[in-house]
Amino acid sequence: MSSEPQVGSTAEFVHEVTDADTAIALGSGDVPVLATPRLLAMAEDATVRAVAPWVRGPTTSVGTRIEFDHVHATPVGYKVAVRAVLVHTDGRRLQFEVTAEHPADRRVVGHGRVTRVVVDRDVFLGRL
Repeated sequence: MSSEPQVGSTAEFVHEVTDADTAIALGSGDVPVLATPRLLAMAEDATVRAVAPWVRGPTTSVGTRIEFDHVHATPVGYKVAVRAVLVHTDGRRLQFEVTAEHPADRRVVGHGRVTRVVVDRDVFLGRL
C-alpha cells in the first residue's frame, strides 16, 4: 500500500433517513425530509472513509470546500447511498466527486465535489 491517498480510492455507505436527519430537526427548513446540512455531512463522511487507510495517526484531513447540489427530496424511512471517489491529489489537497442516490431506483439525491487537506493533527490544533 502506498503511503499517500490514491486517486480512485472510494468509499460508500447506506444511511436510512430518520426524524433526526430532517430539515425540521436541523433547523434548515420546515419539511420532514433529509436536510441539506445532513446530506453535506454524509458527503464529508464518505470522503473521510475513502482515505482512511492513508490518513491516520498523527495526520487527519479537514474539509475546505464543498460544491454540492441537493436535487431530490428524501423522506424519512428512505435509504440514501453515498459514494465518494478521490479524483485528484495535489500535495496535501484531495478532491473528491461525491454522489448520493436512492439505492432502490438509483435516483440521484445530490452530487458534487468536496475538497479536503491533509494536516498534522497537533499542528492544526495548536494554531487554534
